Amino acid sequence: MQRYFLPLEQFHSDNQTVTIEGDDAHHLMRVMRADIGDKVICSNGADREVLVRISQLDKGLVTAEIVEELPMDAESAVQVWIAQSLPKGDKMETIIQKGTEIGAARFLPFLSERTIVQYDAKKEAKRTERWQKIAKEAAEQAHRNRVPQVEAVYSWKQLLQRAKEADVAWICYEKEDGQQLRPAIQDALAAGKLGQGSKVVIAVGPEGGFTEQEIKQAEEAGFRSVSLGARILRTETAAMVGLTCLFYETGEMGG
Repeated sequence: MQRYFLPLEQFHSDNQTVTIEGDDAHHLMRVMRADIGDKVICSNGADREVLVRISQLDKGLVTAEIVEELPMDAESAVQVWIAQSLPKGDKMETIIQKGTEIGAARFLPFLSERTIVQYDAKKEAKRTERWQKIAKEAAEQAHRNRVPQVEAVYSWKQLLQRAKEADVAWICYEKEDGQQLRPAIQDALAAGKLGQGSKVVIAVGPEGGFTEQEIKQAEEAGFRSVSLGARILRTETAAMVGLTCLFYETGEMGG
């Protein structure tokens, strides 16, 4: 069943109806070919999700009656923040889309020493808006209860400071010959750091990886460097592997 995330003001104060506007209304009417009586799911992305029945279709506006309140149980217990050094091309879009589908709670794009792309602050707002739209569409497709937040691009120092808000912070390092990610997750579980509402940062470098100096600085800021295995992964693959491994070990994938 199709799902839409709506601003709070589109949930009417009568507590019985919602309105679907803009791109969502266009998608519902023109792409999904919805009709009177069809049902969809609407969420405010925070604390309410409802099943609604379409009662009126107008130009650019859909009105629907609330049929049933739904449980918000599709989110993971652990909030995972993907910190991704800006990759080339449209790889960031793939990381956000697939990371959202898997269950990431937040994306923290950042600049590091080996970042290849030329960062243009003038284009930042437009690019972040596009990334946020991709996260919204992926969350709807995956039947998430919430849309992950895509934050503005951080500098390396800003990222290290922001990561201090997390309960656990891992940085993926291909030269790490010490701890693998899975034992690191098991250690965090044993220490009680991966419970309900815990925040975890997984930091991934650009195409050229992190420098040894950056790894040192990250560890001094509270990160723990981990390996994702014997094979060298592309930057757009690493976050998804780390995210999936974490959710598997914490029981989010059953078992």
